[in-house]
Amino acid sequence: MSTDRLVRVEIDDSALPPPTPEMEQERRVAIFDLLEDNSLALPGRAGNAAPTGPYALQLAVRDRRLVFDLSSELGEKVAEFHLSMGPFRQVVKDYFQICQSYFDAVKRLPPAQIEAIDMARRGIHNEGARTLQERLEGKAEIDIDTSRRLFTLLCALVSD
Repeated sequence: MSTDRLVRVEIDDSALPPPTPEMEQERRVAIFDLLEDNSLALPGRAGNAAPTGPYALQLAVRDRRLVFDLSSELGEKVAEFHLSMGPFRQVVKDYFQICQSYFDAVKRLPPAQIEAIDMARRGIHNEGARTLQERLEGKAEIDIDTSRRLFTLLCALVSD
């Protein structure tokens, strides 16, 4: 099994409002999905070799920044980086809105319209995942599926 992966994901939500039971469930599902299948590699820096995985991730939102705190499986810190939430604000807002439209549609619209809304939802989700990959460039290498799962977790962390 590859060492370029996450084996543990924790949320530091001490700086956030308490999650609702629904949001807590979304977080658990997002973490489960992420741990089931992911790929994350850290590049070497300043002539030093890349830290080897597998990795434990603590994810937090602090001072309007998304904080990735990575350690080795044994707890030794290997990297920390902060991403501005600004580039994610619109796509997260759009994603929440389309999800609400989808949940409303499921109750009252025919399958063809539900499918169209779901396709739009997936498109916005992919846009968020691509944004996350771009923002992590040079800090961590992740595949699109890992990025999608991390974007889901990001959305489960924030509420607009």
